[in-house]
Amino acid sequence: MIARVTLDLALGKEFDYLIPADLAAQVEVGTRVKAPFAHRQVLGCVTALLESSPHANLRPLLKVIGRQSHVSPAILRLARWMGEYYCCGPEAALRTVLPEAVRKEKEGWREQLFVRALPQPGPGPKLSRRQEEILEFARARTEAPLQELLRVTGAAGQTVRRLEDKGLLAIAPKISERDPYARETILPTQSLEMNADQARALGEISAALRGGGVEARAGGATPHRGFLLHGVTGSGKTEVYLQAIALALEQGKGAIVLVPEISLTPQTVERFKARFSSGPQQTLVAVLHSHLSAGERHDEWHKIRQGRARIAIGARSAVFAPVERLGLIIVDEEHEHSYKQEESPRYNARDVAVVRARMEDAVVVLGSATPSLESFYNAQKGKYRLLEMPARADDKKMPVVRVVDMRQVARHEKKAAIFSPVLKEAIQKRLERKEQTILFLNRRGYATSLQCELCGYVAQCPDCSVSLTYHRQEQKLKCHICGHEEAAPLVCPAAKCRNPAIRYSGLGTERVESTLLSLFPGARIKRMDSDTLKRKEDYRRVLGDVRTGKTDILVGTQMIAKGLHFPNVTLVGIVHADLGLHIPDFRGSERTFQLLTQVAGRAGRGDVEGEVLVQAFTPFHPAIQYARRHDFNGFYEQEMEFRQQLKYPPFTRIALLLLRGRNGEKVSFSADYLKRELVKRTAALPDLIIKGPAAAPLARTKTEYRFQIMLLTRQMSRLSLLLAELSAALTLPEEVKMTVDIDPVDLM
Repeated sequence: MIARVTLDLALGKEFDYLIPADLAAQVEVGTRVKAPFAHRQVLGCVTALLESSPHANLRPLLKVIGRQSHVSPAILRLARWMGEYYCCGPEAALRTVLPEAVRKEKEGWREQLFVRALPQPGPGPKLSRRQEEILEFARARTEAPLQELLRVTGAAGQTVRRLEDKGLLAIAPKISERDPYARETILPTQSLEMNADQARALGEISAALRGGGVEARAGGATPHRGFLLHGVTGSGKTEVYLQAIALALEQGKGAIVLVPEISLTPQTVERFKARFSSGPQQTLVAVLHSHLSAGERHDEWHKIRQGRARIAIGARSAVFAPVERLGLIIVDEEHEHSYKQEESPRYNARDVAVVRARMEDAVVVLGSATPSLESFYNAQKGKYRLLEMPARADDKKMPVVRVVDMRQVARHEKKAAIFSPVLKEAIQKRLERKEQTILFLNRRGYATSLQCELCGYVAQCPDCSVSLTYHRQEQKLKCHICGHEEAAPLVCPAAKCRNPAIRYSGLGTERVESTLLSLFPGARIKRMDSDTLKRKEDYRRVLGDVRTGKTDILVGTQMIAKGLHFPNVTLVGIVHADLGLHIPDFRGSERTFQLLTQVAGRAGRGDVEGEVLVQAFTPFHPAIQYARRHDFNGFYEQEMEFRQQLKYPPFTRIALLLLRGRNGEKVSFSADYLKRELVKRTAALPDLIIKGPAAAPLARTKTEYRFQIMLLTRQMSRLSLLLAELSAALTLPEEVKMTVDIDPVDLM
C-alpha cells in the first residue's frame, strides 16, 4: 500500500510513500508519521491510502507517531475545504486542526510515581509508627501520587521504599493527567425551569437533534440544520444551550461549545462543568483555549480524541475538537470578531462551525444578543431558522439607558471631562447603597498620545504609522501594534524645543482608574485590561473579588463587555461610547452598536433595576440611539440600506489582498502589477468589483509599508479558486509579501 502524506513543510502539495510491512497495521487516514524528505526526516499526516502511485522509486515511511490516528476523516475533509476556501496550503490547514502540543513526535504525557497498598493474607511484619502511618494513608486511597504521600505524611522516600521491599506497597509510574480545573470545587447544578421563549427555542433545536431538522425552504432541501438564537442580554440563552447539550448526550452524541476568547471566563466554564462534569451524567467536559499550558492542552485534546470527554468548550480552535458522533455545535456571541484568525489560514470559526455541522449532519446554533448583520440576513433569507427571545428570563427588566452629551459637559466645565456630573453622582449613589458599578472604555493605557503644544511634536512609533500610548504606572510610551516601548520623556524630545510642559492627551483605562481613586478615595477599584492581567489566574482572582463583593467599581476594556453575570452590578458607565465610530471601516457602526448593547447588558441582572449611562460626543449617532432603545431590528434595517447602496456584505463577500514590504515604492509598484493581473484573470466573474490599490489605513506596521486591494463578489468560492491560482503563478519581488484574507473582519 501507498500513503499520500502532507508534510509539515510549506510546500503546498502532498507526497507519496511506501508503507513498510511492519507499519501496515498502524497506518490509516489521519495517522501522524515520520517520513524522509531530501536529506532530512520530517513529520506529516497521512491524507489518503492508495494502491498505486504515478511516481516511481517511492521511499518508505520511517515511523508512526502516536497510538491512534490524530485526524478523523471528517476533520480531514474539513481541513481540505478550509485550504481551498481560505486560499492556503494543505499543510497550513492541517497544522491548524491539530494543536501544536499534539503534533510533536514525542508524546506529551506526564508520568508520575503512584503508590498503592498490597493485600496482606497473613500477619504482617513489625513496623515503626511512621511506617504504620504511611500504610494507613495508602490503604485509605486506591492509589495516590508518591509526592502527595510524602507531603501529607512527612515521610522520607527511603521509608516508603522499605515498605515496598517488604511487599506492603507497590510503587509504579503512571500517566498523570493535567487538569486545569483540578483544584476547583464545582457544585453540580440541575436544569432550570424555562419560560415560554426558552421552551419554544429548545423545542425547535431538540426536533432538529431528533432528526426532524428545519423544514425545507424555497430552493429545495436545507443543506444543514442551523439556527440563529437571537436573545437579549439576560434572556437565558445559556440555559437553552445546556439543555440542548443534555438532549444530544441522551442520544449518544457529542457537542462543541465555542465562546469568544474574551468571554471564556472561569464563570462560563464552571456553568458547563457544574451541569455535566459533577452531576449524575458524569460527562467529562474538556476545555481548549490559549491560557492553558502546552501539557494541559495536550491532555484535554486527548480526552476528547479517546472519547472520555463528550463536550468540548473553547475559543475558536475548539471548532476542530475531535468529537466523535458530533451532534451539536453552539457558537455563543456569534458576532464576535475574535472568531476570525489573523494568521494563515485566516478562517472564521463561526463559518467553519456551520460547514462542519453540514458535513457531519450535526445541528448548529449561533447565539447572540446582537447578531452580525450577515447572520441575521441569512436567517431572513431562510439559511438559518430564527429563534427569538426578546425578554429577560425571570421577568427582569432591561436596564434604563441614558445618553450624556459630552459636548455640553465640556462647554459647562470649560474643559474635556472624563466623567460627567450625572455619572459621578450615579457612582456615588451605588457606593452608598453597597451596589457595584462597571465602567467601560475600550482603550488601555493612561493617555493615547504625547504632544508638545509649542512645536507640535507627537511621539510616534518608529516602526508603525501610529502614535505611542503613555502608560503612567511604568512611565513608558508603548506601541499597541508592534510592542515597541521607550521611556517617557520629561521634556519635549524635539532638539530645538525641549519644552518641559509636554502634554498627554486622550485617555485610557489607566487614567480612568487614577481619576476614580482621587474622586472616590474610599472605593475599592479594580482594573481589567491586558496590562493588569499578566498571569492566567489574575482573571479568576479579579472576577472572584467582584462576585464576592470585594470590589465596588470595575474598570475595563472589552474583556468585561460580555459573558459576565453579577447580580449586584446595577450601574454601567460607558466612558467614551463613540470611540469606534471614527475608524475607516464600514463595520464601525455595527461594532459600536454591538459593544454598547453587550456592555449595557451587564447591568440589572439581579433584583434591582439596572441603569446605563452612555457618554458620547456624537450622542445622536444611529448606533448609539438604537443601542439606547435596545432596538436591534431598527439598527439592522437602517444599516442594511447603507450596505446595499455601497454593495458591502452581506450583499456581497469581500476578499482583501494585502501587499507589504520595507521598500514602499516596490510595494506600491507590486500592487499596481497585481491589479492588472487581477483584471486579466477574473473576467469569468462579471459581478466582481475591484477597489484599489491604495495604502492601507495602517499604512506602516513593524517597519513594513502596506497596500491593499479589496475585491467584492457574490461568488466567493469561485473567486477563492482564482486567487489560489493567481498566488501560485504570481511573481513578486522577493522582499514583497502578499496575503489573501477571505471574509475579513478588520480592514485596517
